[in-house]
Amino acid sequence: MLPIERRQQILTWVEQEGSLRVSDISSRLHVSEMTVYRDIKPLIDEQKVIKTSNGIAALPHRQAVSAVPTCTYCYKTANTRYSVKLITKSQQIEHTCCAHCALLRYEDVECDVILCHDFLTDTTISAKMATFLFHADVNINCCQPTILTFDSYQQAMKFQTGFGGEIYRFEEAVQTLKQQMNAQSCANRNHL
Repeated sequence: MLPIERRQQILTWVEQEGSLRVSDISSRLHVSEMTVYRDIKPLIDEQKVIKTSNGIAALPHRQAVSAVPTCTYCYKTANTRYSVKLITKSQQIEHTCCAHCALLRYEDVECDVILCHDFLTDTTISAKMATFLFHADVNINCCQPTILTFDSYQQAMKFQTGFGGEIYRFEEAVQTLKQQMNAQSCANRNHL
């Protein structure tokens, strides 16, 4: 059996059974486990299956996403350093294009985790622990009002000294943005 035929057979089994162990695939195909690993690597790389601790599993339908994430609030592209990930209580991952949309979306969904990036260092931080700078004199070409995130309150204050704006902690930021938007939708939000 050719590698392409083995991969197709593996995909068929995964679709039927949900998950497979490498040892089971090896036995069924009468090949070594190393051959199985070589066969499943392209399937994992192409996101046709996901790797598990001892084999592979079918890709859940909700994870079959497009190559470029889209903001769940305003529908803009959400693949910049300003984008934010929200992980809901049901373990779904939502993307927003910026902190502005993330704070507005936070009001709509129950989130366990919100991950954003420090504006200066681009390191991943928890939004619930972040410091937010509203209305700084910086154009990031995204939603208005511009909201920047910082890991450190001191760094946000230093940035504020040069670029202005108001500083808030997470809960204050959510409430302040809600008040500022005053029941208006995001300037970029497209209603379908």
